[in-house]
Amino acid sequence: MVERLLKVEHPDEPTEIVIHVNMLKEGWDVTNLYTIVPLRAAHARVLIEQSIGRGLRLPYGRRTGVTAVDRLNIVAHDRFQEIVDEANKADSAIRLQQVVLDPEDLEHKMVTVVSRPAVDIRLGLERAQGAPGGIVLPAGGDIPLFTTPGEQRIAVIARDAIRALESEPRLAPSASYLLKPDLRARVVHEVERWGPQQLGLEGVAGPDVPAVVEAVIVDFIARTIDIPRIVVVPRGEVRSGFKPFALDLGALKYQPVSDEIWIQHLRTGQTEVVSLGKGGIEEARLEDYVVGGLVDFDDVSYDDHADLLYELAGQVVAHLRGYLSEEQTRKVLRCYQRDIARFVHVQMQAHHWEEAAGYDVTVSKGFTELKESAYSAYRDELPLDYRQPPADKSRIPRCLFWGFSRCLYDLVKFQSEPERKLAVILERDSLKWFRPARGQFQIYYKAGIDQQEYQPDFVAETDTIIYMIECKARNEMDSPEVLAKRDAAVLYCKRASDHAATCQGKPWAYLLVPHDEIAENMTLGGLASRFLQAPSGD
Repeated sequence: MVERLLKVEHPDEPTEIVIHVNMLKEGWDVTNLYTIVPLRAAHARVLIEQSIGRGLRLPYGRRTGVTAVDRLNIVAHDRFQEIVDEANKADSAIRLQQVVLDPEDLEHKMVTVVSRPAVDIRLGLERAQGAPGGIVLPAGGDIPLFTTPGEQRIAVIARDAIRALESEPRLAPSASYLLKPDLRARVVHEVERWGPQQLGLEGVAGPDVPAVVEAVIVDFIARTIDIPRIVVVPRGEVRSGFKPFALDLGALKYQPVSDEIWIQHLRTGQTEVVSLGKGGIEEARLEDYVVGGLVDFDDVSYDDHADLLYELAGQVVAHLRGYLSEEQTRKVLRCYQRDIARFVHVQMQAHHWEEAAGYDVTVSKGFTELKESAYSAYRDELPLDYRQPPADKSRIPRCLFWGFSRCLYDLVKFQSEPERKLAVILERDSLKWFRPARGQFQIYYKAGIDQQEYQPDFVAETDTIIYMIECKARNEMDSPEVLAKRDAAVLYCKRASDHAATCQGKPWAYLLVPHDEIAENMTLGGLASRFLQAPSGD
């Protein structure tokens, strides 16, 4: 996939459309880009600037004089004036500026590096994979547990058998249970089901399978942290819906749009007008525009909520008719159907109800394998020692760090200097720690009407407890999103602790630490005593 992205401008590469999720933030350069369609809101200024910057690249490296080729079109509705005003600021990215490029920087090439868990590296798997050309990695790090092909093949099969046991929490509620004679014998049996030919041992004396399996299990337990997969399942029949309510329509002030598109050139200030024909579906009733937009939401059933939907739609139509004519109201509903439906749907969430006989907290996996982490890095730059920050600390998010002895990965990236300092503390005070990859925990929190996945910054295990740790800037500590993440993480830790109590495991706790409180001379216990987040119940 990466190779196809790099060749997308070649005449023989048929790809015309690229659909991505957070993959094109850096490291992919293409000049024949004509259309960018954002499928979600870009609230941060830097994201808007990056998108505009990609579109400003000239396909032929110079202006051609053909307007359609030289011009970047930014299509906007309610934020049109905001983009124009932002572009006219002196420090705008759209303003022409003199940039002096260092020849050495031009020679840097970005590659994608896949950092594998240390437990897999110990089985003799390749340490890290990069894009074609790779990244130069320093010598050292974990030494493979096995060196002969036969032992490595047995270790890989044993690892697959352990992975299968993750989904049997009654037999293996934690990784330590793998040492029990019956489960260890099961893994040995899975390996021995393969004949000498499949194991690469045909015609040679094979290694001691039970000894190799036990070594794999012991090393796996030492190089992982038990992360249970927790699922909340409703008991019996579940009913849900929305209670009738009166909409707060004070902020709904849409004006009818013209059947023309106004184009303003950000560079010259010149304006153009493009006339359009009428488009879209003409609904028989004005309320149908609102209802049609609402039924697109997954939690809204027309059959179950038709009366309420038309009641709410009627309130919207009456409100618009209060300051618009009939034709103007139709134009507003047709043009802003999706935005109006989203406006109503947000208020519906406060009146949502759900009934169930009860909820069961189910542990579907007693432990889960650590996921790979993918990073972008300069191909010709060595990873840095985590103990020493780069001279320019603003470069930290671009650097790879290594040299850890207690981290469960050999290569790690940090987003800030406080995160690097926290890693120094964890290396000193914890038994083992890691930075989770996306999807490792599957913890979700509510952000508006959406369910977002929460990816904590660190997880660290000590002699007595497992900490989930989040580092945040001081001015973000009380933001609604950070508090929603905290509540979801604290609830997970409570349920994980309840599960651990059933299998002699360690309890979990959540730390929310301000960035400016982290220093290398602090201890993990000291941070925990100050920033432990207490559970508030289910």
